[in-house]
Amino acid sequence: MLHEGVIYRHLVLTMPAMLRKTFYQHAGELLSPLMRCGVQCLDDFFSRVSGRALKGGYIMVIQTHGRNGQDNPHLHCIATSGGWDQQAQQWIHLDYLPYRMLRKKWQWHLLTMVRQTVKTKESKQLVDACYTRYREGFVTNVQKGDVPARYQSLATYLAKYVVSPPISLRRIDHYDGQRVTYHYRSHTSERVERETVDVYTFIGRMVQHVFPKGFKRIRYYGVQATKTFARLKGLIQEALAKVKGIVKGAIKIIAPLTYRQRYRQSTGRDPLICPYCQRDMALWRIWHPTYGVIHDELEAMRRGKYASQETRAAPKGGVGRALWAASNRIPLSLFGMR
Repeated sequence: MLHEGVIYRHLVLTMPAMLRKTFYQHAGELLSPLMRCGVQCLDDFFSRVSGRALKGGYIMVIQTHGRNGQDNPHLHCIATSGGWDQQAQQWIHLDYLPYRMLRKKWQWHLLTMVRQTVKTKESKQLVDACYTRYREGFVTNVQKGDVPARYQSLATYLAKYVVSPPISLRRIDHYDGQRVTYHYRSHTSERVERETVDVYTFIGRMVQHVFPKGFKRIRYYGVQATKTFARLKGLIQEALAKVKGIVKGAIKIIAPLTYRQRYRQSTGRDPLICPYCQRDMALWRIWHPTYGVIHDELEAMRRGKYASQETRAAPKGGVGRALWAASNRIPLSLFGMR
């Protein structure tokens, strides 16, 4: 769910390699605070740029692997370009986001969180070293125009960061029982590179990205929080209505398409029209070449799946009920009639 009339941007918040070992060793303590830290950083950043106390909206996704499958925790965020000014009851849109300021803000918020969460002498020394080595802040990416304009596409857009494995099967080039060779596109050289490692090293690189049971990889904050989304939606729309026109590139909410409409739009063929008689078809049975019958409508009826609805909707009387059953393709045997 997105707010209509609001610009959304894709932001990536990363950390240097020298911090990754600490996050790996203290994953249970640091991963959830990492996501909240990204939200605090962006709220602080938007408020500093606008000169007002703003609350943005964020769909935050955590990813722990890089392109080569090794440990590389970072955040992908679909963020509003601006935020809600609670005091003035206004939506403040930000056209320009100073990149250098965001880098410094992210560095300060992340290192402060690490210092407060992992209270060891080694952690303090690591934080001090990060400030010394990275005087320009940590790397962040702000991509404009990369977020799909239609909110239905957002799920597909985020899926590659949420459900995709560290390395897909098509990237594994060779396996001889002892060593694995795979390829990836390097961020540094922007070229396809290949790496061969011991099979146990490869398995270790994959399983280290399995999150604890119940961990939420995608979370909603600010004006995107599911708890307050509906309430804030009306206030934001009312505030945007006072502004003439809609910002170019803003989200426009359109009615969701049905499966039939989506299939017809993508293939040019109606999936519910019989290719032989050109008449409408109804789903009756699904057969899988490996698993056999995985859905049988008649069997579902026999189990009483539609009993509560059918008994309320069916007309009274033998003839009326028979006509109703025929028009709805329901076997008469369900009503004790043959």
